[in-house]
Amino acid sequence: MSPLRLSHYTMTNALGTGVDATLSALRGRRTGLAPCDFLDVTLDTWLGRVANLENRPVIGALNDYDCRNNRLAQLALQQDDFEAAAHTAKARYGANRVAVIMGTSTSGILHTELAFRERNPETGALPVPLHYPKTHELSSVADFTRRYLGLTGPTLSISTACSSSAKVFASAWRMIEAGLCDAAVVGGVDSLCLTTLYGFSSLELVAPGPCRPADTDRNGISIGEAAGFALLERSGPADDQGIALLGYGESVDAHHMSTPHPEGLGARLAMQRALDRAGLNPSDIDYINLHGTASRTNDSAEDQAVSGLFGTATPCSSTKGWTGHTLGAAGITEALIGALCIQNGFIPGSLNTDTVDPTFTSAIQLDNWQQPVRHVLSNSFGFGGNNASLILGRINR
Repeated sequence: MSPLRLSHYTMTNALGTGVDATLSALRGRRTGLAPCDFLDVTLDTWLGRVANLENRPVIGALNDYDCRNNRLAQLALQQDDFEAAAHTAKARYGANRVAVIMGTSTSGILHTELAFRERNPETGALPVPLHYPKTHELSSVADFTRRYLGLTGPTLSISTACSSSAKVFASAWRMIEAGLCDAAVVGGVDSLCLTTLYGFSSLELVAPGPCRPADTDRNGISIGEAAGFALLERSGPADDQGIALLGYGESVDAHHMSTPHPEGLGARLAMQRALDRAGLNPSDIDYINLHGTASRTNDSAEDQAVSGLFGTATPCSSTKGWTGHTLGAAGITEALIGALCIQNGFIPGSLNTDTVDPTFTSAIQLDNWQQPVRHVLSNSFGFGGNNASLILGRINR
């Protein structure tokens, strides 16, 4: 199959709304992380929070979908003329030939968490209306996005923890190849909620300060929230410019529910499969956007996988020091950062990392670096060993 053209994309995260906000922060090395100020959470940690979502309700005919997750999706869809691009695709192919494939890990669970706080003290009854299927269920954000854009093609939600919105690219590739659709809106949305904040804290995985990927003194993740969307279409003979999805690789190593294989075997398999599908060699990759969560075991396993496959020269870094770990939205956020690197010819060095762990052997960059970038590999590895790697590159290689 020919590469899938990344014909339009947008992202919103703690760095701001739209791709320009993310690009500006990356270049200026400005983090979006700040001390926790979410609701009444008292955890000693830093967050990547999107500002003012509390005052941006879902309005109009879709107000039954109103929850923090869908508010974040709505805000992202309104940036970078993405709605117009989706409507152009709808006019070109037909509404029923454009798929919507979304990744999320917790969907709108915050809506239900807050509702439980308002239970009737005598009967235990939840407030009405809760609209559970349209706010909490994993299908919520995909259904919301489909309805918001007026699309009627295949609709799918993927929830494989932190690889969720990387796997949407793979599913889009397979759906288009199978003839189920002609184009796909792919995306990922994950928003802050009590379950992830207190859950990761109970696992002793959250850092008391900004996360420090690959640092010798790294001590945990910083949780963030984000939304990203991309429009994928077949690339034709006239598409000699622009960026495309060249390949993807997936694996499930199932080593442990929350810990990767210590040698990164599943991660390496996903990366190798992405290279194979793209028809590329390891030496063809100019930059690797690491999963790089800043937890001790995850970073160590990924380093072994990366250096074992790519050697010690391919530049790599983690961008979670800017956005935090956006969980189900991490895959698309970091893939789209990879697209920015290709378009603008730069490699971001890992933010907040002072001294790379001396046991690491991959070429982790600490400072931003200007150079032409043709091919980017982006890694996303989830709980249970759900691994996904994506390769983006210029269509005219």
